[in-house]
Amino acid sequence: MQNLPRSAILSTLGRLSVVSLQSKPISTTPVPTHQHIAHLILEQKSSSQALQTFRWASNLPNFIHNQSTYKALIHKLCSFRCFETVKEVLDEMPSSIGSPPDESIFVTIVRGLGRARMVRQVIKVLDLITKFGMNPSVKLFNSILDVLVKEDIDLAREFFRKKMMMKGVSGDDYTFGILMKGLCLTNRIGDAFKLLQVMKSRGKTPNTVIYNTIIHALCKNGKVGRARSLMNEMVEPSDVTFNVLISAYCQEDKLVQALVLLEKSFSMGFVPDIVTATKVVGILCKEGRVTEAVEVLDRVESRGGVVDVVAHNTLIKGFCMLRKTKVGHRILKDMEMKGCLPNADTYNILVSGYCDSGMLDSAMDLFHDMKTDGIRWNFTTYDTLIRGLCSGGRMEDGFHILELMEESKGGAGGRISPYNSIIYGLYKTNQFEEAVEFLTKMERLFPRAVDRSLRILGFCNEGNIGEAKRVYDQMIEEGGVPSVLVYVCLIQGFCQEGNVREAFELINEMVDHGYFPIASTFNALISAFCRQGKVGSALKLMEDMVGRGCLPDMGSYSPILDALCNKGSSQKAVKLFLQMVEKGILPDYLTWNSMLLGLTQETVWVGGKNLVHVNNLLYSILES
Repeated sequence: MQNLPRSAILSTLGRLSVVSLQSKPISTTPVPTHQHIAHLILEQKSSSQALQTFRWASNLPNFIHNQSTYKALIHKLCSFRCFETVKEVLDEMPSSIGSPPDESIFVTIVRGLGRARMVRQVIKVLDLITKFGMNPSVKLFNSILDVLVKEDIDLAREFFRKKMMMKGVSGDDYTFGILMKGLCLTNRIGDAFKLLQVMKSRGKTPNTVIYNTIIHALCKNGKVGRARSLMNEMVEPSDVTFNVLISAYCQEDKLVQALVLLEKSFSMGFVPDIVTATKVVGILCKEGRVTEAVEVLDRVESRGGVVDVVAHNTLIKGFCMLRKTKVGHRILKDMEMKGCLPNADTYNILVSGYCDSGMLDSAMDLFHDMKTDGIRWNFTTYDTLIRGLCSGGRMEDGFHILELMEESKGGAGGRISPYNSIIYGLYKTNQFEEAVEFLTKMERLFPRAVDRSLRILGFCNEGNIGEAKRVYDQMIEEGGVPSVLVYVCLIQGFCQEGNVREAFELINEMVDHGYFPIASTFNALISAFCRQGKVGSALKLMEDMVGRGCLPDMGSYSPILDALCNKGSSQKAVKLFLQMVEKGILPDYLTWNSMLLGLTQETVWVGGKNLVHVNNLLYSILES
């Protein structure tokens, strides 16, 4: 017992004493079982301690090692890569316990060599087993093959041909399954089909696992149609078969095919796993077919499937996308009644839905409900609500939520989006000076972003739009997220230069970031079109503004009216002027001046009747 870890031994012996005293109260010399000794060996922290423990047990009265204790020792030696010692231990087994090592010990050695990535040595285990006059079993061949496949598929195939097929070892389903998995993992789909044919030519029917392995590989490589055809060859497709194919069709947005297979799986008595069902729900919601999505989850649940919080969240998001956030909120209540607890994502989706629907009071109520319900606010919660409040003009509430975020653990975590939302809110309420002031205050948190932004604004004010765009491109390359101020200044700068195309590209980028332009930004483009004589484009842009929910103002109409009058299209100008006044937009002095000049320059002015007509037009304008 020299150098033996006494604490481990005493702990084990203590447990043994309790068992012994219960059965034989008089005995004080318990004999440990093989299971206890094996466990004790496996608990050791080094190969030397494991070997010492094994030798110590050999000297215990009435105790003789067996295959299980030797296996434990060999497993521990393999863990520490003591493979030479393993050979010595193997050699002593026949004389020590009267029998050679059994198959499980050789499998342990194979796996140990595999973990050590000693691939060539793994194959030599076959020589080791024959040394003891034993024939390797299919199980041992499969263990070797499994190690080889993970390291080198070509070496594994060579082993299969030379060491198995050529020596009459045909293998079993596990053999072909291991090879199939290796071929598919390395995307050797063609070779996988050849292996399938080899199986069939030998009279072996490929099992469901083998088919599923190929089907999964085909789907992963975008060959879903071929995978679907292969399914028809299967005698008994499994739930895994359907899950793989349905998921693949969802990945390719092929909803019809996914639903057909889903229906077939239900008819065959299978229930798709919740991950697959959630993918179907997601694609249905994407298409706006939320009622069908509800039915899918109901069918899964009625057949014993468990609908988790992710599936519910996907469904809630679908209703929110259709501006049916209240229905989504009812699903949250149903979840709780079923015992499926909502998480922060559930609430964040609904907060976003209420914000997008303009129901900001409901969004705020839900925000406070989170705290009551024990759901911790996270960055997404703060970010979503700040954006919604600022977009809706509720700047005071937006600033309050920003303060809560900054006081929370982690704060913004170096993410700039909530601060950009504040700037966007100030922009939407025409508080440009306040927006620039807020941007400047952000320098402590985001020095690089603020530096780039202020430089862009400065270059735009100087009229150096080329240098401003260069800094903008640099900012984008660095992964920066420009604020709405950056976009607006660049758009106005390009419009003043007459570069409407570049301005339009920036507006598209601005919208992609969730910043919808206000009238003054559109007006810069309208003025640029008018200066270039493209009045039709200016009118079309104004129609687009209205279509996107942005109401034109005096700055939208004025350049178009001026351009129409200059072109001599006074009748069109009058029509547009009346349309403007009917919308409650009162003309300013410059607009009146343009209209009067345009009318007086008409050639029809000289005709008496036309003079009366013009007077009538002016009178109707004044009345309006």
